Amino acid sequence: MTVNTPITEEHISFYRENGFVKIDNMLTADELELLREYLEEAMQTTSERSVQTDKQGGLYYRVLNQKVNTWRDHAGMGRFSFHERFAQSALQLAGVDKMRLFHDHGLWKMPNDSKPTPWHQDTPYWPINEAEAGMMSIWIALDDVNEQNGCMAFIPKSHKLGKLTGIDFLEPQNIFDYVEGGQLDDRKPVIVPLKAGSCTFHNGLTFHYAHANMTERPRRALAIIYMPEGITFSGASHPLTDGLNLSKNDPVKGPLFPVLAVRDA
Repeated sequence: MTVNTPITEEHISFYRENGFVKIDNMLTADELELLREYLEEAMQTTSERSVQTDKQGGLYYRVLNQKVNTWRDHAGMGRFSFHERFAQSALQLAGVDKMRLFHDHGLWKMPNDSKPTPWHQDTPYWPINEAEAGMMSIWIALDDVNEQNGCMAFIPKSHKLGKLTGIDFLEPQNIFDYVEGGQLDDRKPVIVPLKAGSCTFHNGLTFHYAHANMTERPRRALAIIYMPEGITFSGASHPLTDGLNLSKNDPVKGPLFPVLAVRDA
């Protein structure tokens, strides 16, 4: 079945060259209204199915009020976390044959005392063997975002440097210290403001950053992480794989990691 997406050849070319791309109007106005309602409810739900990374008052909470796998608490969130248009867009950008869900996460940057999210790659935090296999995230803005309330910034072509190191978000190292001399000297950060309902996609190896939220309201976003078929487990501890009885080098698949998009034959 063919799923219509807003992805153009220009988007694909830009993404593969730079490791990120901006897509306007990924959500319709009705979808945006529903997603705001559903994610607000999911973020307020207490459950052992989703994972809350910190609680109010915690140091990490000041960087991100984050909840992982909201779809497991809220059926409405499944409509968006499994959305065919999003997943098919990811598949087209990555140029793979099959795309699975790794997880979703609600990302609230809380008002006033927020901290920036430091420059980092996503891949070092994931328990996978294939660092350069094309795992990626969609980051959907539920509010208009800019430098005042926590929009994203990216370093073009940084995904071509390979996997470096995980950054401590509370006492961040400078990820650029891990880059061999001169490789990023001519690559300036690209700041990406978004209108609500628009999104970015970025490769798991792309350096990215989010500004602090200096406004009076939370900056609300939904991110969904996709993985191509064939990703295998590294054996490292991770909240989403702990307790699943995965052995090192097992494929990451099963009921919590469903296939969401398949390339047409």
